[in-house]
Amino acid sequence: MTPVYLDHNATTPMRPEAVAAMVEASRVVGNASSTHGFGRAMRGRVDRARERVAELVGAKPGDVVFTAGGTEANNAVLRGAGRARVVVSAIEHDSARLAVEAREEIPVAADGRVDLASLDRMLSASDVPAIVSVMLANNETGVMQPVAEAARLARRAGALVHCDAVQAAGKTAIDVAALDVDFLTLSAHKLGGPQGVGAIVVRGISGFDPLTRGGGQERGRRAGTENVAGIAAFGAAIGALADDVDATARMSRLRDRLEAALRAVYPAVVVHGASAPRLANTSCVSMPGVAARTQSMALDLAGFAVGAGSACSSGKVSPSHVLAAMGVDADDAASAIRVSVGWTTTDVEIDRFVAAWREVFARLSPAARLAAAA
Repeated sequence: MTPVYLDHNATTPMRPEAVAAMVEASRVVGNASSTHGFGRAMRGRVDRARERVAELVGAKPGDVVFTAGGTEANNAVLRGAGRARVVVSAIEHDSARLAVEAREEIPVAADGRVDLASLDRMLSASDVPAIVSVMLANNETGVMQPVAEAARLARRAGALVHCDAVQAAGKTAIDVAALDVDFLTLSAHKLGGPQGVGAIVVRGISGFDPLTRGGGQERGRRAGTENVAGIAAFGAAIGALADDVDATARMSRLRDRLEAALRAVYPAVVVHGASAPRLANTSCVSMPGVAARTQSMALDLAGFAVGAGSACSSGKVSPSHVLAAMGVDADDAASAIRVSVGWTTTDVEIDRFVAAWREVFARLSPAARLAAAA
């Protein structure tokens, strides 16, 4: 039987339009920094993609800086913003949370949303110039964060604001002006583009210190020859998203179908962050008494790919700092997997997954045995 991919938050399949753009750009020669015709043709591809990235988030093309991915983008912002104090939410992706060693972490509530009162107190406690980093949507739970509200508090304290929108892009509308952030970071492979391409949206900040030096590319903000094929594919993926107008509603319906079916199997199943606004595609679910790694392996053998721990941990399944920050019991956190649907997911695949989850639950979970004995 065909394997089922339900780990779209780790990476989602490339859109056919992105593959075509990448192949086409790879077949021609030219450096986008060269002034001859070959170089100008490559520059045109970069500029068209830049326009599409800007349109995706309501920015100006000149605000967009291409990078090698979301991790580089987050590191570049938090290291290059020129602020001595870095304040990040406790649930940030490690590329933001660990970008600066001397960081302060904003706690979150039990529903997974940033505690704004704590942020306000933290900002009021010091006059040291700060940058505040709050993601738009969490990669493990899908919980949406109150970025605009956090930005208002940061503005009052004279702080800069960074928003990691890597996981949210392509799954929810983004308006950088409404969020009122100074920096917003993106990654192509989360929305149907290739791996190894990302972007920073830099709004009105002239003193941004580049992470890489040695060339004048990207208006002096990111040295290095642009990955034109990848950038062109990034733009094409965004174009495909714009044409797929029902994508969010379709993913939301599939996620709700999944969660309702799991509750039918085990009414006490815990979906982390379910009481808060979430991305349309993400379910973080605990199977009582069964380690996430065990579930992942059993489901993999049955033909289903799901997330267990961070996909950025080099194949290791480590305890979730996100669930720990939410105050989730250690045993429940250790038994949580992430199921994330995407643009290729079908109803049939959801039904097949639920059947596989039911079998693993019945075979491995003590809760299933207790329920059967009751």
